[in-house]
Amino acid sequence: MDGGGVSGSGGVTGLGVHGGREAGAGPLLLGVRHHGPGSARSVRAALDAARPRVVLIEGPPEADVLIPLAAEEDMRPPVALLAHAVDEPGRSAFWPLAEFSPEWVAIRWALDHDVPARFIDLPATHTLAWGRDEGDEGPAGRPDDPAGEIPEASRSEAPSDAHGTGPSGEDVVEDEAATHVAVRVDPLGVLAEAAGYDDPERWWEDVVEHRGTGQGDVFEPFTVLEEAMGVLRETYGTGGHDRDLVREAYMRLQVRAAQREFGEDVAVVCGAWHVPALRRKTTVAADKALLKGLAKVKADMTWVPWTYRRLSRHSGYGAGIDSPGWYGHLFGAPDRPVERWLTKVAGLLRDEDRIVSSAHVIEAVRLAETLAAMRGRPLPGLSETTDAVRAVMCEGSDVPLALVHDRLVVGDVLGEVPQAAPAVPLQRDLDRIQRRLRLKPEALERELELDLRKENDAERSRLLHRLRLLGVAWGEPTASRGSTGTFRETWRLRWEPELSVRVAEAGVWGTTLLAAATAKAEADAVSASGLADVTALAERCLLAELPDALPTVMQILADRAALDADVGHLAQALPALVRSLRYGDVRGTGTGALTEVAAGLAERVFVGLPPACAALDAEAAEEMRRHVDAVHGSVGLLGEVADPGQDPPGASGQRDGARSGRSATVAGKDGQGAATAVPEQGPAATAVSGPDDRGDAPAPAHRGLRGRWQAVLKVLSLRDTVPGVIRGRAVRLLLDDGELAQDEAARLMGLVLSPGTAPGDAAAWIEGFVGGGSGGGMLLVHDERLLGLVDAWLTGVPAEAFTDVLPLLRRTFSAYEPGVRRTLGELIRRGPGRRGSAAGAGAGAGIPGFGADLDSDRADAVLPVLRLLLGLDDDHDDELANADDNDLAGVAGR
Repeated sequence: MDGGGVSGSGGVTGLGVHGGREAGAGPLLLGVRHHGPGSARSVRAALDAARPRVVLIEGPPEADVLIPLAAEEDMRPPVALLAHAVDEPGRSAFWPLAEFSPEWVAIRWALDHDVPARFIDLPATHTLAWGRDEGDEGPAGRPDDPAGEIPEASRSEAPSDAHGTGPSGEDVVEDEAATHVAVRVDPLGVLAEAAGYDDPERWWEDVVEHRGTGQGDVFEPFTVLEEAMGVLRETYGTGGHDRDLVREAYMRLQVRAAQREFGEDVAVVCGAWHVPALRRKTTVAADKALLKGLAKVKADMTWVPWTYRRLSRHSGYGAGIDSPGWYGHLFGAPDRPVERWLTKVAGLLRDEDRIVSSAHVIEAVRLAETLAAMRGRPLPGLSETTDAVRAVMCEGSDVPLALVHDRLVVGDVLGEVPQAAPAVPLQRDLDRIQRRLRLKPEALERELELDLRKENDAERSRLLHRLRLLGVAWGEPTASRGSTGTFRETWRLRWEPELSVRVAEAGVWGTTLLAAATAKAEADAVSASGLADVTALAERCLLAELPDALPTVMQILADRAALDADVGHLAQALPALVRSLRYGDVRGTGTGALTEVAAGLAERVFVGLPPACAALDAEAAEEMRRHVDAVHGSVGLLGEVADPGQDPPGASGQRDGARSGRSATVAGKDGQGAATAVPEQGPAATAVSGPDDRGDAPAPAHRGLRGRWQAVLKVLSLRDTVPGVIRGRAVRLLLDDGELAQDEAARLMGLVLSPGTAPGDAAAWIEGFVGGGSGGGMLLVHDERLLGLVDAWLTGVPAEAFTDVLPLLRRTFSAYEPGVRRTLGELIRRGPGRRGSAAGAGAGAGIPGFGADLDSDRADAVLPVLRLLLGLDDDHDDELANADDNDLAGVAGR
């Protein structure tokens, strides 16, 4: 908030003949609202008029040595001063600055005019230590005002940023005792209410942001607002913020020191709330007494990039403003801000393929001006322009309006800092790797597709995985589109300012990214609470390519696996281990030791699973069914890696054919069918079709895993004490693997659906057999006998039991694709006499799309198009006309 200069006795000062000020009037106190474009313009005009010999700015004095960096060509706001405790990097504080921040304008003015600039607020060494003894574990920050002191959970109720949240609103999480102050004063709210406004932001826009600086006395805004702050402080005291007394005492001492050195030509830029306190006459001894005994920590400070999004009030490290993008526009627009803003909005909506013309812009400007006149405002503000955009450009919809708010009102601008800025060694190493890999941090979220067969993409993947292991979540892995190969990764990247703190915090693990990730992985392995945590860590070590950490992790994994007897834990751990085996060929990492542990883990699951599946309730049975799915997919992959080129005992050509046709379908259902899919083709197939190129040959004891697993499934499918959902899934998996004939599967289904089985148990069996997203719908579509059994059982369920089994049935069949459900309904409607499988349906089956013979007329109609697609001349027409299906495939291949 802008404030001015009133003397301790209430007389107005700051006005005179020399630069608008009287000689001997004391320092020029420029009270501002942090991140206020109107305050920033007023500060620049006042400094141009006063021409002080030194500029004092509210901020940590440790940052004085960083001020010259603001003049560097590659320094682009928004940026922030970051202070963190050397011994505890997670204890940190930010002082964000945007181009429209009055402090930033004052810094740039001083640098442009060769005038010294200094920060005069309480040093960060005390700020970071404040509340430490009371157990505050969150990030510290300078207690600048009510908005700064209220914890994040209450920030929506915090007062407006009238007198700062740091020099421009740093994030503060205070100790619990400091959050229960009896009185919290919102200066903007009090002044707005006195002026008859119900919205402090709208009042501020009317009296400051819409006021030009080209007319009248440039010091007048500061004078008037200082008087207002003086009255408020006389009424409310410190407003419930006793820490302000300490900070203001330190600032008074720094102002006195500057006056002794430079005389009276001193300008002070600070929050308007503090101006009356700085003007008040006190003794040096009294001020020093307030500072006596303050706690200290050793602190480091640097510049870090910031974003508009993090300046906004609702972000984790917000600065207490709602619309940084709008404020930046107001500060940067030389004239006609409303017209320029609505033109910018129209451009954004056009980029999103919405029909917005210049006529829309003209009409929106007229509507905004009309609304401002009706509401008694001097100029249209953000509320008027938003209402105009909603009505004219968005046709009353809030959906495109949300895009305007996100992209423009808040914005995705990311600042930059020069390479000369101090940084921890780990940050330096990260910057070097980012430049080498051409992976620039950006505030706007984007997707990054990586092909691990390319060296640069593989290095990018390693970088992102190492950062995630260190807790620096720059990128989040997401599902790849268009490929299931292990050679492809998709990341969602977004750089947030607080990641700089995470990097500084991770610096305790090492000075380079590789060393830090290795040390962190080893420490996490030692402290892991469960077996699944260690297996997940082993997978992450392979993804991040940490060969020095992997032996330690594998040793701990082997020890934990030998001691853990819980089958559920073992089943949870196995998929992560087996997934890791795919990275041996793709990433060039040896996985021999991992294969040994995974195979041993699988054997223990085989032994313990049947007894663990007995006497389970419905919830535990469903969880165990998911474990069975995961183990099945893992064994399929592990068997290929551990036993390349070998058929499991009892394998047959028929089973191999069935496996190639069905197992890929089941194996692709992560958590629903079997665990992670085994790619059927492409470069990633080498990762599962043989040992890696480092010579990690499988041990003979690992052969035949698939055969032993199928024996376990047979036991589960026939044991009455096993819940129906598990027995049904075991039968389905055996059928898909070709280990169970269709006649036998139909017999088992007939037994379980007989009148002697309770309807609830039968419904659970059906859910296990054809539910869970495992492709069971297509199985019923193409197998008339199985569908008939289900139909006959369902129509025979007694009315009193139907209500009990209905939820299970709905859950089973609702997972099918709409087309599958529609086909099943059609088959049931036609009745058993006319129903048949797709393969065997004749022309009289009544099923559209199937016939006894080929339709030659329809087939001939395709020939001209096929000739064009294959680029064949007329000489090939006869060849195409006389070709059967196999011949056509050969022609197409040629």
